[in-house]
Amino acid sequence: MMKKSILITLSITLTLISGFAVSQDRGIGGVESLRGNTELETTRTADPMKKVPRDQVDIESSYVFQPPLIPHHIRHYEISLNANKCLSCHSWNKAKQMGATKISVTHFVSRNDEVLADVSPRRYFCLQCHVTQADAKPLVGNSFERVKSLQ
Repeated sequence: MMKKSILITLSITLTLISGFAVSQDRGIGGVESLRGNTELETTRTADPMKKVPRDQVDIESSYVFQPPLIPHHIRHYEISLNANKCLSCHSWNKAKQMGATKISVTHFVSRNDEVLADVSPRRYFCLQCHVTQADAKPLVGNSFERVKSLQ
């Protein structure tokens, strides 16, 4: 009886392993992603960089509490643990002098709702929420419509 259960277990294990090997050969399984019809193991050329005009008119927010879009280039901006290039213009003490928008007071509130003297660590990495405006077509279809007014 024990030999029979060992053989059944071994048989099931081999079947699962062979099924996994076959599924690996199928690649992407016919599903096209944003990478296109490219295998994961294959390196493809990068898409061209989106054109971001030097300075442009602000695009209106589409919804309440949407993080503002960045209306200028940010290529080569360092945002790391040691530096944040955005703060060189948008910090409270430099924004007026630089003609830039001050960062929101919400960026000075900690996770525990404590008001801080400096930017909260959870708001320090600007590009987690803010992106540059670019003249780019949507990646997927979208039927979103802006709210006409908030009453």
